[in-house]
Amino acid sequence: MSITPLMPVYPRCGFRPVKGEHCHLIGEDGRRYLDFAAGIAVNLLGHSHEGLIGAIQRQAATLMHVSNLYGSPQGEHLAQRLVDLTFADTVFFTNSGVEAVECAIKTVRAYHQHVGNNRKYEIITFRNAFHGRTMATISASSQEKMHKGFYPLLEGFKYVDFDDLEGAKAAIGPNTAGFLVEPVQGEGGIRPASQEFMQGLRALADEHDLLLALDEVQCGMARSGTLYAYEQYGIVPDVMASAKGLGGGFPIGACLATEKAARGMVIGTHGSTYGGNPLAMAAGEAVLDAVANDEFLAQVRATSERLRTRLEQFIGNYPELFELVRGKGLMLGIRMKFEPREFVGHLRDNHQLLTVAAGDQTLRLVPPLVIGDVEIDEFFDKLSAGAASYQPPAATS
Repeated sequence: MSITPLMPVYPRCGFRPVKGEHCHLIGEDGRRYLDFAAGIAVNLLGHSHEGLIGAIQRQAATLMHVSNLYGSPQGEHLAQRLVDLTFADTVFFTNSGVEAVECAIKTVRAYHQHVGNNRKYEIITFRNAFHGRTMATISASSQEKMHKGFYPLLEGFKYVDFDDLEGAKAAIGPNTAGFLVEPVQGEGGIRPASQEFMQGLRALADEHDLLLALDEVQCGMARSGTLYAYEQYGIVPDVMASAKGLGGGFPIGACLATEKAARGMVIGTHGSTYGGNPLAMAAGEAVLDAVANDEFLAQVRATSERLRTRLEQFIGNYPELFELVRGKGLMLGIRMKFEPREFVGHLRDNHQLLTVAAGDQTLRLVPPLVIGDVEIDEFFDKLSAGAASYQPPAATS
């Protein structure tokens, strides 16, 4: 048996997209699929946004890459925009979300160890989180399925139940450096943290001189209905990882931090060959041009409300399939009565509707943020047909 040219770490389905048009993907066979997966919350402007495509084309014809040995007018400009739009004072650009989280982890540890507090290295994380697939980020996760085959894990992470403020408080010890948390767990089942939990973590961090690091790789960049989800909790983090929608489909990530939190991130402590290259910066600028304004964010919230209201009405028609709707903005999940991967495949293969499975038996809906009533109507037509034609596992056993 020979291995495939693409390393076989993904259970790839039969759908093979070759072209994108607005909120649809077109397969090799010419069939059109409504895309409510958006590259797993990446293609926030859809697949043919003229502003994003034009910015990438212009920059590609001008300058793509130079490395970080030289000054970066493109990086400086995008970093300044992010600083102006958020809590942050400084930004490190990466190529992906996991690299942004790695930088956040290093920033939290360096904050203490830069001044000699070498025993403060432990980061409290939360069960069912997903922070990425590197050794540090799988070690930061409590999920055994991600650990298998990669032992020993890296030391320095302590797991607590998500949304359990008392558990987080009890976990603080002499080695604690900070918290790392998703305001809305994505892979964990589209589970938003409570107001009390997020505000409580901020208060604990302040009380014990810890850093609060947020993983907004999936819920950030307008996905939740505000530019970043932390704004809805009335808190300010110390460090934050951003990616996915930040490039609209082009690989880019960012680690944002306050000046105080970044005190240990000095020359020689971190780096990236590709991170912050001019082509990625052009993509990021185009995305901010589109989404970082009150009108666009209000549209996301209004669209979310329409979609969510119809979902909550719809699921009552199929109590044998669906339990509840949860999430923020256009990061929504339907908790199902069973593991949803087979249903995701059924919608895809039989009704040309693309969705994503998530943990806690959740059907994940993360469409482009530019969907309108036409796409919502098409979505419900396809979802309704899919629900009506699907036999749940309990019915077939």
